[in-house]
Formats: sequence, C-alpha cells, structure tokens
Amino acid sequence: MLQPCPWGKVKWDDDQVITIGQLAKYVGVSTKTIRVYHDKGLLPEPDRDASGYRRYGANDAIELIKIRTLAEAGVPLARIRDLRSATHEGFQQALREIDDDVTARIHGLRATQERLRRLAAGQLAPLPAEVGAHLEHLARWGFTPRWVDLQRDLWILVFATQPDRAIALFHDQAETTADPVLRQLYLDYDHAYDLEADDPRIDDLARRIAAATRERYGPDALPGLDAASEIPALIQGTVNAASPAWQRLDALIRAQLGV
Repeated sequence: MLQPCPWGKVKWDDDQVITIGQLAKYVGVSTKTIRVYHDKGLLPEPDRDASGYRRYGANDAIELIKIRTLAEAGVPLARIRDLRSATHEGFQQALREIDDDVTARIHGLRATQERLRRLAAGQLAPLPAEVGAHLEHLARWGFTPRWVDLQRDLWILVFATQPDRAIALFHDQAETTADPVLRQLYLDYDHAYDLEADDPRIDDLARRIAAATRERYGPDALPGLDAASEIPALIQGTVNAASPAWQRLDALIRAQLGV
C-alpha cells in the first residue's frame, strides 16, 4: 500500500502494483515514452493481469527513473540499454563519464550564452587588450578612422572564426606595423582609398608591397589563414568594395605574388 516517503513523495510495497498511467505520473514521463522504452528494450514489459492491463511494481519505477535521468543527460537510448547489463563498477564509471560530459556541455552553453549577450550588446567577439592597444597606435600613427574601423572589424572576424590562429596572425601584423618602413606601406595603402583606379601611384605601391611581402615571407610562404578558408576572401572582398583604387591595388598585388 502507499506510504509517505521522508521527502514528501510516495512509494509502494513490493507486492503493490500500479498501471502504466500511474507509473508515468509518479516518474514524470508520458505513457508513450514508457512504451518507447519497452520497444527499445530499455524497460521490460510486465505481464498483463486478468483484466488485460500491464501492472508495474517498485523495481519498474526505479529502473524508469534511471532511464529518464540518463536520457535527460543526453545519453543515447542504445547506450542506456547497454548500461542495463553493466556491472556495478562499470555503471558507476559510466556515470562519472556522463557527469564529465554534462559538465563540459554546461561550460559550452555558458560560453554560448556569453556570446549571445555580447551579440545583443552589439559586440560580435571580444578583442584582446593588446589588439585594442594596437588600434589606438594606428590612430596615433596617422591612419584614418576608416582604416582603424576596418582593422577592428577584420580582427573581430578573425578572432571569432579562427580563435586558435588569430593571436599569431595578429602578432605578425603588429610586428610589420611596428616597422617604420612597412608601416609606411600600410599608410600608403590606407591613403590610396581616394585615388583614381588608374592612378600610376597604385602600380608603384603594388610593386613595393609585393616586394616587401616576398622579402618578409619568402616567395612561397605568404601570411594569412588556410587557403581553404573563406575568411580571407570575405575580408578582402569587403575591403575592395569600399574603393575602386583598393580593388585594383589588391588585384595587382595578387598578380605579382602569383596568388
């Protein structure tokens, strides 16, 4: 018969049986879910009584609670079925592994939540402090606000899509910008924005940039992300769309570098 439990729930004696509807209500699942567990071999089907109804006991409720808990933790039903035949030690080890997986997913969800909050605040991705300091240096070195904004957007995109490589790529650019000779090339690129596309200064600048690139990286080792990545093309396409002069400059540089 039903007896009060210390935590305010109910339990039944071993000889007490209940219907599938009562079992579903006590455990907090639907009768359809219980039937799925029967079909998948997770929960044995009890025999029917004289009235044709299946009757469930305390052990069935315990097994169903285990199944529900594992399923809610994201464990596939096939693995839950296998765990039914595991030893006590094997079952405990599996629980520890599942707990570790749940913990990792919680951390991932919290990181996703933080990204969503930054997105709602208009911040696609946070930039390291050294990137922010670099952007401030650009302004002091004479780069236009347009160029600084472009660089900020570029690094937001790179850090969001290539987090493992972004800092190395940034350090490389920061080093080149710190070199007065190479920095002047960047400044000339920046200020070429308003030139006519056929201005001869664009041809000269393209030659100087291509030569400096080969000198720094060698004839075959060019900087940037993996060739298979679409990010370089996306970034350069955004740059080119802003200025016909920049578009021609990029085309000339690529032609001279053979890329």
